[in-house]
Amino acid sequence: MLKFKRILLKLSGEALEGSQGYGIDPQRLAIYSAEINSVVDAGVEVAVVIGGGNIFRGLQGTSEGMDRVQGDYMGMLATVINSMALQAELEKKNVKVKLLSGIAIDPICEAMSRSRAINYLGRGYVVIIAGGTGNPYFTTDSASALRAIEIQADAILKGTRVDGVYNTDPEKDPSAEKFDALSFDEAYRQGLQIMDLTAFTLCRENKMPIIVFNMNNQGNLLRLMQGEHIGTIIR
Repeated sequence: MLKFKRILLKLSGEALEGSQGYGIDPQRLAIYSAEINSVVDAGVEVAVVIGGGNIFRGLQGTSEGMDRVQGDYMGMLATVINSMALQAELEKKNVKVKLLSGIAIDPICEAMSRSRAINYLGRGYVVIIAGGTGNPYFTTDSASALRAIEIQADAILKGTRVDGVYNTDPEKDPSAEKFDALSFDEAYRQGLQIMDLTAFTLCRENKMPIIVFNMNNQGNLLRLMQGEHIGTIIR
C-alpha cells in the first residue's frame, strides 16, 4: 500500500550539476527521471519543482549590482530550462509529462493553474511546475510550498544529497546528529535551514509535511512511497 497518493518533489538546480559542477549532467538527469518513473509506475501522482541555481540565481545577480527584480526573472527562466531538460528525459522513457509555469512561455509551456495541474495529475501525467511563483522576491522553496498546497499534495519531498536533517552540516562535521522527525516549531527554534522562512511558514500554517531525503540513493523515492522510514520528516 502506498504511503502517499500525490506528492510534490522539490529538487535543487545544483543537484542536476552532478560531478561536473555546472549546468546539467545528463547522467544525473537520467537517474532522477528513472526514480520519478518508478513511483509513477507504482501509481503515485507526481508534481516536480526544480530550482535554477546550476544556471543562474537572482541573488547572485544582485550581489554583482544587477536589479533584484531582473535577476529574479532570470532565475525563473533558469528553472524553465531545467524543467524542459527533465521533461525531455522523462519523455524518452515514455512517461506522460506536462510542463506548466508561473510565467507562461508560449509555445514551451502552459500557464500554471491549480485546476489545470490537478486535472493533469489525475490523468496520470507528471506535472513539472517551472517559473517559481511567477513573482520576484520568492525562492523556488516558496514556490514548491505554494504549489504543493495548491495541488493538495500529501507531502513535499525535498530531494537532497544528504540523508536527512542534521543539527550541523554533515558534510563538514562528522559528529553531526541526524533527526528522524521534527515538528515545525522544533525546527524553527533550532534554526535548521530546511527551507526558507516563507516556505516553512506556508507549510506549517497549511499542515503540509516536508520529508528531506537523499535523492541520489537509487530506489529511495520508491521506498518512501512504500512506507519505509527514510530521511527526516517535519510536520
